[in-house]
Amino acid sequence: MAKLSVRDIDVKGKRVLVRVDFNVPTEEVDGAQRITDDTRIVESLPTINALREKGAKVILAAHFGRPKGKVNPKYSLAVVAERLSKLINAPVAFATDTVGESAKVTVAALKDGEVALLENVRFQAEEEANDPEFSKKLASLADIYVNDAFGAAHRAHSSTAGVAKFLPIAAQGLLMEKELKYLIDELATPDRPFVVILGGSKVSSKITVIKSLLEKADTILIGGAMAYTFYLALGYPVGKSLVEADKVDLAKEILAYAKEKGVKFLLPVDSVETQEFKAGAKTQISALNSVSEGWAGVDIGPETIKLYTAEIASAGTVLWNGPVGIFEIAEFATGTKTVGQAVADSKAKSIVGGGDSVTAVKQFGLAPKMTFISTGGGASLELLEGRELPGVAALTNK
Repeated sequence: MAKLSVRDIDVKGKRVLVRVDFNVPTEEVDGAQRITDDTRIVESLPTINALREKGAKVILAAHFGRPKGKVNPKYSLAVVAERLSKLINAPVAFATDTVGESAKVTVAALKDGEVALLENVRFQAEEEANDPEFSKKLASLADIYVNDAFGAAHRAHSSTAGVAKFLPIAAQGLLMEKELKYLIDELATPDRPFVVILGGSKVSSKITVIKSLLEKADTILIGGAMAYTFYLALGYPVGKSLVEADKVDLAKEILAYAKEKGVKFLLPVDSVETQEFKAGAKTQISALNSVSEGWAGVDIGPETIKLYTAEIASAGTVLWNGPVGIFEIAEFATGTKTVGQAVADSKAKSIVGGGDSVTAVKQFGLAPKMTFISTGGGASLELLEGRELPGVAALTNK
């Protein structure tokens, strides 16, 4: 059922509590934290600015790192408040606690169109426990709740789900709306052929996703270490490749299901293989449908690249989740880079579904050419599995 959006509500003069995803990567420079990638902050700007323009008093709540329910200066959101202030070209009031005196005073001082950021919600152990009392205290700061933190929507925490029970309106933000549009609506009726690229190391972590996508896809291209568990299931030599020997029956089940559904389920026909997982390592190309004894497959080979790029070139929609090799090491990155380039060059609607594939797309400078890049790793995977996210379920139906 469609959820209420910030587009649908009158917020003028109202206190609007917005859950955002500000869990950004940082590094320590001269004893202080410095943000190394502000993508998640930038992605929240359309919602923040829309609320400001509509005259809301904007109260932002977010988590940062894993402080384990205790105050830890290393995970203070003060550094984010500073960056956000520059991005919106306006002051951002910073509360030094989440629901305490500083939060109350900071929120009370807000004028229409102004923005405040609460301290890290995970400084409170009650947050991850989805404690009703803590949820109620958070709700007491506001008149309306908006969830724009897609990357945390698969968590049933106080600030992502619990708080919605204590406010009359719980709406989705513009980023949340966009994520749900591409990962649910667009994939429900994709332009065909619908080609899915699945990478990563484990079949077990993608099993539900694979089964769900076998109901919709025309072609599934498998890469990454999980390919070698399928090799094992087919009796192909895997050398020293990373495999899940206890998941062979699962792999056989998937192969049989793909055949039953009439889905083209393609595995690498050759691999880049190595004896050392490090930069500068010696590599060679494996023989057809095999990995050499004493060697490990670390990337798809040239024949597989030709096979996969041809499938991508004819696609109407491409969903990509997971790199097809160890792209962090240059010698093992060709497959992921070339597949990414093929997706970028295709006329297909291209959806990159979270996690390492997003990192790869950015690393190779391909992000501007993709139709949509998800901001959520675990959340996008759960959506692709067909599961309802707690942070979405808690929102008000239209």
